[in-house]
Amino acid sequence: MTFTNDTFDLAGQLHLPDGFREDRTYPAVVISTPGSSVKEQIGANYGRGLADRGYVALAFDPGFQGQSGGHPRDLENPAARVDDIRFAVDYLTTLPCVDNARIGAVGICAGGGYAVSATMTDHRIKALGTVVPVNVGRAFRQADTSSTGSVIAMIEAVGVNRTAAAAGEDVDRNMWIPDTEEQAAAFGITDVDTQEAVRFYRTSRGYNEHSTNRRYFTSDAMMLGYDAFNLVEELLTQPLQIIVGGRLGTTFSYSDGLALWEKAPNAKNFHVVEGAGHYEMYDEPKYVNEAVQTLNTFFQQHLAN
Repeated sequence: MTFTNDTFDLAGQLHLPDGFREDRTYPAVVISTPGSSVKEQIGANYGRGLADRGYVALAFDPGFQGQSGGHPRDLENPAARVDDIRFAVDYLTTLPCVDNARIGAVGICAGGGYAVSATMTDHRIKALGTVVPVNVGRAFRQADTSSTGSVIAMIEAVGVNRTAAAAGEDVDRNMWIPDTEEQAAAFGITDVDTQEAVRFYRTSRGYNEHSTNRRYFTSDAMMLGYDAFNLVEELLTQPLQIIVGGRLGTTFSYSDGLALWEKAPNAKNFHVVEGAGHYEMYDEPKYVNEAVQTLNTFFQQHLAN
């Protein structure tokens, strides 16, 4: 299915409960997916799990990515990502099967940070669950910048590329991660989380043709200037569930989850999935099932009739 963000259409998948009946209303959940992912990957895993537990679950491709509209392609614009979640809520409110008083959100990885931002300023979202949440601005500012020397140098490099693009020159899109395990090895990458990301996104394990592994160059400056958790203390009044993997790694989603826990005035539960790494929370059945069941328990309480 598709829905509009007032400029172009966004492509989504609506996961419906078993035994779905059009004459009933259900609680609903918007799923905000990780950076570079598409709806058929992590969003589908969580969407199916939540639908199995009685929710209408909407996963969608962000604008400029996947099968959604928008140009330039492969843009990762945090402001647009956040606004897309609000448009997804708009869409859910138009469905007769959705109880508008029982709409929640789930954000995964960078989508967790985006969902935090959206929930702060859209209180139609009555409860928020995050899974391995990442503040993508923090992640990009903290990333290894040895090739350019500093975050400021990265921002300046985007400016140089913008000038080149304005003059009609072609500018390469950046890779999120190596395209293959062989390329990762050639780059000398030994970090377990990066290797796990490549195995998920770039092999048959989680590969999808609509996930390009590229981001338009202006995305980097946008993410470097973004803070997903800004104003949480003041505006995130809805109930919050945080889920993290117990195996610490270089995505720092555990520490981002803790930072969110400490800031949020209505955080209800901090759940650790023991033994799980960040990317195993995307598709490893026993870990996904634990996360979905934790979300279900939370939503049963906070999206109650």
